[in-house]
Amino acid sequence: TGYTGERMAFELFVHPDRAAEFWNALTAVGTPLGMKPCGLGARDSLRTEAGLPLYGHEMMGDLGLGVAEAGFGSYVKVYKPWFIGRAAYMAREQSRKGVVTRFRFTEKGVRMAHNGDPVVDAKGRVIGAVSSCAVDSEGFLTGQAYVELKYAVEGTPIWVFQGAPKAPG
Repeated sequence: TGYTGERMAFELFVHPDRAAEFWNALTAVGTPLGMKPCGLGARDSLRTEAGLPLYGHEMMGDLGLGVAEAGFGSYVKVYKPWFIGRAAYMAREQSRKGVVTRFRFTEKGVRMAHNGDPVVDAKGRVIGAVSSCAVDSEGFLTGQAYVELKYAVEGTPIWVFQGAPKAPG
C-alpha cells in the first residue's frame, strides 16, 4: 500500500522501541538499482501531485472532512443494500458546502503553503483552507485545499494567504 505509484509497495508497522534497530538492519541490506530511502516529504509530494487524500489532512483532521468532501464520494455505493451508513451519508451530502480541490501556483520559488493557510477569492474573502502542499516534479507548488463548492470549478482562480494567522479553533 502507499502513494508511490509502484506496482507493489509495503507499509510496515514497527514498534517505536525497535524502529531504529529495524531501520539500521534495513539500510544495511541495501536497496536495488541505487535507490535511496526517502521520507514523508517524498510521500507528500507524490500523493499531493496525484491528488490523493491523506487521513488527517484531506479526510477528517481539523475540518472533519469525510469521503465526499475529500472528492471521493463517487466511490461510495449508496445503492448497496448492506450500506448501513446510507442515511447518515446522504444527510451529510445534503448539507455539504465544500470539497477538496487541487491547485497549482503559477510562479516558482514562492513560500510553501501550509496546512490551514486560508484560501481566498479575488475579493480576498476566505473561501477555504489549504490541506496539503508540496513541490511538484516541475518545481511548482501543487496542493490541495478544502474550498466552497462554487469555487471548486476547474479554471476558477483562487489565492492562498500564506503565513496568515490560523483562525481560532
